[in-house]
Amino acid sequence: MEEKLIAIYSSLDLSIADSIINAAIKIRADNGILPQAIVVLDSGGQLVAFKRENGCGILRFDIAVGKAWAALGMGMSTRQLRDRLADRPVFQSTLAGASDGRFIPVPGGVLILNQQRVAIGAVGVSGDTSDKDEYCAIEAIKLSAMLSEPSAPSPEWNSSQL
Repeated sequence: MEEKLIAIYSSLDLSIADSIINAAIKIRADNGILPQAIVVLDSGGQLVAFKRENGCGILRFDIAVGKAWAALGMGMSTRQLRDRLADRPVFQSTLAGASDGRFIPVPGGVLILNQQRVAIGAVGVSGDTSDKDEYCAIEAIKLSAMLSEPSAPSPEWNSSQL
């Protein structure tokens, strides 16, 4: 009897990534948040899905990737990175250099966790204030039946201004 090998190249299904992105776009629109670029990376940092809404600047993709990449690279949300690295600018610069510039430690990079709380990817959102970007990412992950880190947005997310 011959066994079939099934290669698994991604820890995150495209269908989940797609549902997260579509939910983030709906959440953004429902809350009057500016148009966004949204990326979903798998746990190896590979792009699984991306959408950019009309009205986004051309840097928004790179910023969204940098947020997701930073969360994966350090194993924590970019809000937590911002808070932990606030007094360590040299280390922040070193991380940015080590990641070829793909390290953006501001809210909007959120880990996607499975039910066992293992990181299977990250979402990066860019388009409005960092707190509003993060809000969309967290709420979209929840709607996809996954868990997020952080589990809740900043309580003041809706009052942040550009």
